[in-house]
Amino acid sequence: MTIIRKYSLLIGGLGFSNLGNWIYLVALNLFVWHLTQSPAAMAGIFIVGPIARVLTNLVAGSFIDRMNKRKLMITTDMIRGVIVFCMPFMESIWLIYALLFLANIASSFFGPSSTYYITKFIPSEDRQRFNAILGTFNSGSFLVGPALAGLLIMLFNTTVTIWFNSFTFFVCAIIIYLLPNVDDVQETSRQRITWQILKSDYVTVVAFIRQNPLFITIYLLFQSALMIAFALDSQEATFIKQDLALSDSIYGAFVSVAGAGAILGGMVAASFAKKWSTRSYMAFGLFLTMLFYTAFYASTSSILACVSFVFLGFFMAFSNTGYETFYQQNVPPEMMGRFGSISNIFQSILQITFTFLLGLFAELYTLQMTAIILGITSILCSVSLCFVLYSKKIHIDLKEETL
Repeated sequence: MTIIRKYSLLIGGLGFSNLGNWIYLVALNLFVWHLTQSPAAMAGIFIVGPIARVLTNLVAGSFIDRMNKRKLMITTDMIRGVIVFCMPFMESIWLIYALLFLANIASSFFGPSSTYYITKFIPSEDRQRFNAILGTFNSGSFLVGPALAGLLIMLFNTTVTIWFNSFTFFVCAIIIYLLPNVDDVQETSRQRITWQILKSDYVTVVAFIRQNPLFITIYLLFQSALMIAFALDSQEATFIKQDLALSDSIYGAFVSVAGAGAILGGMVAASFAKKWSTRSYMAFGLFLTMLFYTAFYASTSSILACVSFVFLGFFMAFSNTGYETFYQQNVPPEMMGRFGSISNIFQSILQITFTFLLGLFAELYTLQMTAIILGITSILCSVSLCFVLYSKKIHIDLKEETL
């Protein structure tokens, strides 16, 4: 509770913004489904974002590391608020994709900036517990968001529901404005970005990667599994409505159930943050998360799917907490923007590839079979990660009792 009080503004701002994201995601999924009734169109929602991030992240990191991260977070939140506000006025799926593209450009700047801010603002000894608590608040959004989305859709419509997300972006911007500045003077100094600077930045990141092969191996295995999970997310609504033949309200309830599991998982993760290592959070959290992702798509009844969602959410809390701590402790703050942007390109390419393959083969064959195959692939990635994390060669210093 002390950490919650100490960092209440930061937790509240990021948590409230995340609440709006979950409300918006449910509303947008249903809006696009009723507009197109196409799994491919649904997959498109999850492809546009990564495409935007790939293009933006080619240069975003160089700007982020040379700008004031707090001001950048405020600006991008305001921009996203305006974009999301305009989205319900679009009657074409391509116009919706266009706005999603712009919103994700702004997100490309917000993500690395917020990671930097957390790393500089939160002392290393508090980070794992902070990440677990923030994850719990985000999981609360995961639980409350879809339920609130269902209520707003029932009382009003999807337009009002999407507008609520726009409102949360503006609120988040105001809260971040109230937070202190954490940038060093040399990091906030303005510098004209040239081709030579971009080239130098890429050389710096490549040098960091070559000097830290074990870190990169762990990062690649974790992200490969996670991007498969993100691809599977794109077809949750389709699977629930098409294969399990459940209603819109049940879809919202399923996501809320996963949120309940994530809240419980976040509370347990926060409670044992000082006792359990980051290695155990990452290894077992990711493996069990991927296992229950696969179990969800292998379900033949709503009960099995519901149980899978609960455990999926529970173990994802550990996985996310471990990874965030691992990342914050191993990437130098002064190059988080550049490394984060370049790594986001890799993540986005993976997400585009897996989401496209899932949507394509779901149209050609069956969604359930395709999702199960991808799920098994993610399990294999997580098992490989366990072997690497528990090998005798581990020497990455994460915290006192490291991995």
